[in-house]
Order: sequence, then C-alpha cells, then structure tokens
Amino acid sequence: MRLIKVENEEETNWFVDWHPGFIFAGMESGDRVGLHIEKAPRGEIFDRHGNGLAINGEVYEVGLVPEKMEGQEDRIIHDLAEKLGLSVDDIEKKLSASWVQPHFFVPVKRVPKTNQALIDEVLEIPGVQVNTAKARVYPLAEASAHLIGYVDEVTAEDLEKHEGYSAGDVIGKRGLEQLFEERLRGEPGATIYIEKPDGATIPIAEKKAVPGEDIQLTIDSEMQRLLFAKFAGKGGTAVAIHPQTGETLALVSSPSFDPNEYMFMTAAARQKLADEPDEPLLNRFVYPHTPGSIIKPLVAAIGLETGTINPEQTRDIQGNQWQKDDSWGGYKITRVTDPGRPVNLQDALVLSDNIFFAQTVLELGADQFISGLKRFGFAEKIPFTYPLESSQISNSGELDDEILLADSGYGQGEVQMNIVHLASTFTIFINDGSMIQPILLQDEVKGQIWKEKVVSPENTGIIAESLRQVVTNPNGTGRLANIPGLSLAGKTGTAELAKAAQGEQGKENGWFVAYDTDNKDVLVVMMMEGVEQEGSSAVVRAVREFFTEIR
Repeated sequence: MRLIKVENEEETNWFVDWHPGFIFAGMESGDRVGLHIEKAPRGEIFDRHGNGLAINGEVYEVGLVPEKMEGQEDRIIHDLAEKLGLSVDDIEKKLSASWVQPHFFVPVKRVPKTNQALIDEVLEIPGVQVNTAKARVYPLAEASAHLIGYVDEVTAEDLEKHEGYSAGDVIGKRGLEQLFEERLRGEPGATIYIEKPDGATIPIAEKKAVPGEDIQLTIDSEMQRLLFAKFAGKGGTAVAIHPQTGETLALVSSPSFDPNEYMFMTAAARQKLADEPDEPLLNRFVYPHTPGSIIKPLVAAIGLETGTINPEQTRDIQGNQWQKDDSWGGYKITRVTDPGRPVNLQDALVLSDNIFFAQTVLELGADQFISGLKRFGFAEKIPFTYPLESSQISNSGELDDEILLADSGYGQGEVQMNIVHLASTFTIFINDGSMIQPILLQDEVKGQIWKEKVVSPENTGIIAESLRQVVTNPNGTGRLANIPGLSLAGKTGTAELAKAAQGEQGKENGWFVAYDTDNKDVLVVMMMEGVEQEGSSAVVRAVREFFTEIR
C-alpha cells in the first residue's frame, strides 16, 4: 500500500492511500463483503439391512396466507389451532411477526408425512396452505424412539454449552442422536464473497460442508417393530440379541412416543406427555429392575460351581411357606407350587421354587454369593455402546442381613438387573459357560467375550437342560411357550415390587427369557409391568408370538 505524508502547521502525519482492494483483491468502491453459511447434511442412522432409523426426509409445513383470510381471521385461526393442537395465541404470534406481509406464507406447524388425514382436514380451512420442508424423519416412530432419540432446534442453553452451533441449527436431544451428535452433525461450509452494487457476486474463499457420518446399527428394524408391538401399550422393556455374536437385534421401551410428532410439539403438549402416569418418556431399558425368578438359573450356576448344589440332591420342603427359624419373626418365604415331594435342582427351576433357592444362598453365605454374582458382571459398568445403569446386588453392595440374603436368592430383596446385562448372562447356556459382550454398532467386533468361562460347560449343560424343561414340562412355568416348530428353552419370573406389608398384593412385573435350542441365533428377554392378574403368562405368550413371527 502507498502512504501519503500530510503536513500542516501543527503536525505531520502519514496516512494510507486507502483502496477497498486492501480487504480483498479485486474489491472496488461500493462493493460489500458477504458470508454464506452452508449447513452440513446430518449423518443418518441405519439398521443392519440398510433400512433407515433416522433419516433426512421431508415433512409437511402447514401455514397461512394472511390476505386469503380477510373477514374470517378469527374463525380460521380458531379452527386451525384446534386441528393442530395449538392455542389461538400460538398462531396469532406467528402472524404478527415483523417480517409478515399480506401475501407471505406464514408457517404455523410441521406435520409428519404419515399424517395425511390431518393434512386433508386442514386444507379444507380457507387461507391454509401446505408446503414441504426438509426435516429429520424416524421411520419406526414409537418403536425406536427411546433407542434412537430425536433432534430439536438448539436453545440458548445449547449455544452456551456447545461450540460451532448457530440459532436455527438442530442438535440431538435423546438416544443415539444425542450420543453420536459429534459424528452425525458434520461440519458446516462457508463462502466469503464480494457483492457488487448491481447484486453480482464474486467468490473469494470457500470451505465445502462436510456431511455428517452415517451410522449402521446391528438392530433389525422388523424385530424392533415386532418386539415393541408385543407390549400393546403396556409398560416394560425388552431386548433381543444374537447370543453367539452379541449383536443387539432389538432394544425397546414401552410405552413410547412418536419423535416425528414430538419434535414439533409445543412446550405445553410436551409437558402433558411428561405428566402421563404411564411415563411414555421414561427409557426403561437404561435402568435395572427387580428380576424375580429369572435370576434363579444364575443362582443355580453359582451353587453348582461352589459345590453347594448337587444336581441330584433333593431338599425336603414341606408346604408353601418357610422360614429359617424364629429369629425371622413373622417373615416367611412363599413358593407357588408344593409338589408334595422333595425337589432337586431341575424341579426347582421347572417349578420356580423360591424356598429352594433361598435355602441355597443361605448355605452359600453372603460372601460366596456376592462373589458369584460379581463373576457375572454385577456392580460393574456394562460394556455397551448405549450408556446403561449397572446391575446391583443390594443398595449397599452388601448382604449382611439374613432375610435380605435369602430374598436375593430368588430375585427379590434389593437385587436389580439391567435387561441388556441379563441377556448377556444367559448366553452362558449357549457359549459353554462364557458371557458374550453385547454390541450395537455393525463395525464393532462380533463374538467378543465379556466374561470368560464363568461357569463350566458341564454345569451350564445341566442348567440348560432344565431351562428346556421349564417350557416342555406340563408343570413348567413356561409351558405356554411349548408349541410345534419351536424348541424354546427359558425361564419365567414374577418380580413383586414394594408393598405395605407381607401378605398384601403388590405390583408385579413379569419376565421371560427364551432362546431357540435348534437355532441359537436369537435370545429374547422381556419384562412387562403390571401383571398382577396373569403373572408371567402374558410375557410368555408375547415372547412365543415374537419367535413365531420371526421364523
């Protein structure tokens, strides 16, 4: 650049002989510098077969053209608000925005393309116009909402916490959308340009947008949809895994919500959903639950490994109730069935005998029982892509109360298990005593062992035979799953939750874990809430139907 010396009576200064080209080469007087930001396409989430679970698609955008409403404003706004689940005030605020002109299209609400019936209804209202807009779409809707999550427009709080976002950007809010936000979001592009007085533009510098990364899961969309449907709106959670590779084929929580709708709900509508008593926003597969009798095969394995149980040895238990001694006061352990004879291990598993397993853990003692459970991964982080809460032995981690120890032996007390962890523990009956590590991403190594040789192949074989008897024996608790064409083995469980006093009816969760002994490629665990009337029968039927439909 050239400097010019300017002298006057008081002082002498040097000044730059200014030209706009000093900013960017080729820039002239009257030109302006412009910046255009190009949003990066968000990465998509696919199932094992390439079917979309979270994709970049289109939605309907319902709006109003003010000049087409003249003379009917109040009625039109009222009718549209009612159809779209909005308040009149919501729509009036949008119409009164400073940018609105009489002939402009004013967006009011976005609606999923699956809701064609609603679109047909609103189009009958004068002044309503429907366009399409790009948006995130979740093809499985409620069936995968808790696993996949959803995206939402960034808030002021998001902008403070996360760098690189601007108003109007979207960010993952739940599930894998949130967990993999950094991989999915991509990098925005930018173009710096010179704008001439006549509107012509000259690019100066450009950075291309980098699309977000696509992610492929081990999930099977059809299994995910079928397993979710088995709840029919009831509360609970379920998982299906490949017991030899660890691939998670389905992972559901019920009841659920439709993320396609939720993204465009008002704050009031979201709060109403959050306040529903059946808690559709609660992700049940994240948390551990009281397992009930479904834990008994693991207790049996610990008993066999320590020599506390001999498979042929019997326990002569009289009646349906038992307590160790008078020190227990009025507390007694109850079993469902008294066969009228001594019971061995197979009897105890087939009939799901609470007393047999309570006596077993009392003989084991707290230290051996806790050690055995820890060999199965209790009280440690579950090695799974999706963050899950660990299974617990008790609230304190100890079993220093005799009644608490006895109750824990049949899955009551304070013991709790996460459903994904539970599924992994049952893979020992297919993998000669080793626990498979569950995986969720297709690029993870398949067939990883989480816990090596937890139980000997001989002892797992003994228990596996009993698990088949649970289904095939006419008195087995899982006999409803004994149908032609399926060779299911498994274990039922009914977990009684907190109640006011012994002898009263508490709320119950029903469990069933099952796998096909002929085709060892799917293992299912399902927990259904509120089964006080039927016990685990409803869950057994649901799992049986699931296996029938996928074969």
